[in-house]
Amino acid sequence: MRKLTFLLRPGWVILAAVVAVFAYLCFTVLAPWQLGKNTSTSHRNQLITDSVGAAPIDITTVLGTPATDDSHTEWRKVTASGSYLPDSTVLVRLRHLDGAPGYSVLTTFRLDDGRLLLIDRGLVAAVDGSRPPQIPDPPAGPQRLEARVRMSEGITPGKDPSIQDGYRQVYSIDTTQEAAFLQQPLTPIPTGERGGYLQLDENQPGVFTPTPLPQLDAGPYLSYGLQWLAFGVMAPLGLGYFLYAELRERRREKASTPAEPVPTSPPAESPASESTTATPPPATPAPNTEARLADRYGRGRD
Repeated sequence: MRKLTFLLRPGWVILAAVVAVFAYLCFTVLAPWQLGKNTSTSHRNQLITDSVGAAPIDITTVLGTPATDDSHTEWRKVTASGSYLPDSTVLVRLRHLDGAPGYSVLTTFRLDDGRLLLIDRGLVAAVDGSRPPQIPDPPAGPQRLEARVRMSEGITPGKDPSIQDGYRQVYSIDTTQEAAFLQQPLTPIPTGERGGYLQLDENQPGVFTPTPLPQLDAGPYLSYGLQWLAFGVMAPLGLGYFLYAELRERRREKASTPAEPVPTSPPAESPASESTTATPPPATPAPNTEARLADRYGRGRD
């Protein structure tokens, strides 16, 4: 076991600790993170695909589902009958339309049964890339809308609602935030952990440029997850290889070091021969293997 005591040197201890932590993170954090994103993206794509060919259902049916049932709620195509509420426009900042700055336009819609829903009317381009255009009011009177159920985006910390350029403006689409900002009892559509809203399809009353659907691409998340798993396996294997190479090098240097000669007593000589025979130079000591290893790996004792 003495030949393995070099593993107690600081360099080897730190290297082993780094490898252990890295492998642990690969298996418990990094790989599950990417594989989880792949699962959620595939689930979203399947819901969108299913909704394309499905007939829309009445929104009141969706509103009657439990809030915890989000298996087939988001992206579902629905119909809603009612009317737009005047003076309920809210603009969502930091959106893009055809690669240029824009705004999403939100409005409140009152159903025939009196419940209020948040409607995303679509995208409008910013004027000079920095300020909203004049937003036309939605059509008055009874309307029948076709839309998709979307989950609220949540609230951006430090990005509070404000009134700028004559319009209420927010940084994300969130039913709870918009209800407080408009001071209206908006009804969150059951979509899971966050209440949802409706996103208008094209050719609907009051729609602008509809917010495009996500591309049905699973993305690189599966390959990234598998790569992190591979890294988690390769790191300990690499450490094992370095350990093997170090032991092999130590055995090779030990075998190549010549044995030190055993000192012997010189034969007795006559005084005459002592005067005529030159004294041989002292032998050069063999290189010390431990000193060479200490130069490479530190001055710690084995």
